[in-house]
Amino acid sequence: MRALIPFILLLSGCSQSSDVLEELPNSSLAGAPRDSVPETRLESRLTRPVTIGEDGPRLDACGAMGQVMRVGAQGLAVRAAPFDDAGETGRMAEGDRAYICTRSLDQKWLGVVIQPPARTPSGNEAAAHADCGVAAPVDRKGPYDGPCKSGWVSSTFIRLIGG
Repeated sequence: MRALIPFILLLSGCSQSSDVLEELPNSSLAGAPRDSVPETRLESRLTRPVTIGEDGPRLDACGAMGQVMRVGAQGLAVRAAPFDDAGETGRMAEGDRAYICTRSLDQKWLGVVIQPPARTPSGNEAAAHADCGVAAPVDRKGPYDGPCKSGWVSSTFIRLIGG
């Protein structure tokens, strides 16, 4: 009898199942007409905030500093999410710096907080830069909501300069 119980449990796991995707609503817009709901995330206007604090509460909120390289006159697109079709939220010029806070699973995108140059009263760049609040530890991992711009950039055009 004891040998029969695991066999019955195994068979019960093989019951008829359906594709989970067919049973879920098409998006978080549950109840929306199917025609008005985007089929893929690329067609939608999704954003993915940059996550800070991934290294834990004893290390800086963003663990590295990078500099934009080899982008030419057009600059580097800053995107709202880590994919090519995501909306562009800004541009970084050659030599601009950013705190590197996270990266996409495929390593093609970096989640960055852009370090704005501090200006002297005469309008010249100062040696010190504005504080974005990510060069010190944070209590827990979470989305960046500080004073500086943030977004996703292609890792191809960022050279690690610190961290």
